[in-house]
Amino acid sequence: MIYKTNVMGTLNMLGLAKRIGARFLLTSTSEVYGDPLEHPQKETYWGNVNPIGERSCYDEGKRTAETLTMDYHRGAGVEVRIARIFNTYGPRMCLDDGRVVSNFVAQAIRKQPLTVYGDGKQTRSFQYVSDLVNGLVALMDGEHVGPFNLGNPGEFTMLELAQVVKETIDSSATIEYKPNTADDPHMRKPDISKAKELLNWEPKVPLREGLPLMVNDFRNRILNEDEGKGMR
Repeated sequence: MIYKTNVMGTLNMLGLAKRIGARFLLTSTSEVYGDPLEHPQKETYWGNVNPIGERSCYDEGKRTAETLTMDYHRGAGVEVRIARIFNTYGPRMCLDDGRVVSNFVAQAIRKQPLTVYGDGKQTRSFQYVSDLVNGLVALMDGEHVGPFNLGNPGEFTMLELAQVVKETIDSSATIEYKPNTADDPHMRKPDISKAKELLNWEPKVPLREGLPLMVNDFRNRILNEDEGKGMR
C-alpha cells in the first residue's frame, strides 16, 4: 500500500496539476539514496537501494514518484518542484510514529528505556520543522525544478542523539538495544550546496535548540494522555 500510495497518489496529483495548470511540489525523501555509498549525499547521486528489501516499498515508491514527476514535466509541460527531505522533527509530530526522534523523546518522558536498533553507530541528520518549511517555500517561489536536498548537515549517531535527548529530558534514562532492521542505512547526511546556491536556503536551528521545543509539546500531550487514562 505504501508503494501504491506513492505511485498512484503522485500520478493522480500530477494529472490534476496538468488539468488546472498548477505548480506541483513533490515531497520526496533522502530514502531515495538507500544505504548510500557516497557521503555526504549530493542530488547527483543515484542511490543504493535494494529493490526487493523490506524498506523498498517506500524507497522505490518515492524514486518512482520522482520519475513520474519528471516525465510529466518534460512530456506534458507541468511545472514541478522536487524536494528530497531528510529527517525532520518538531512539535505536533505523532507521539508514536516510529521515527527515532519522536521515539526517544516519548520514551524518555514516559520513563521508558530509549530503544536503539543495532549498535547505534548509524548516523542521521535532523532538521527542525521551521527550517524545512522555509526551504519548501523558497523552492516553490523559485524557478528551479530540483531535486533539492532539504536537511540539516549536522550529523549524529543514534547514540549521540540518545545522549542529547537524555540531557534535555532525563539524564537517568537508560538505553535498550534491539536487533537492527533490514537494509537500515549506515550513514545519512545531505550535501546542501545546491540549495544554498540556488535557493539561498540553509537550516538555522541546531538540534540542541530545536529539541526542547519539541519536548515541551510532547510533554504536554503525554501528560494529558496520562490524565485521560486516569479518569476512565
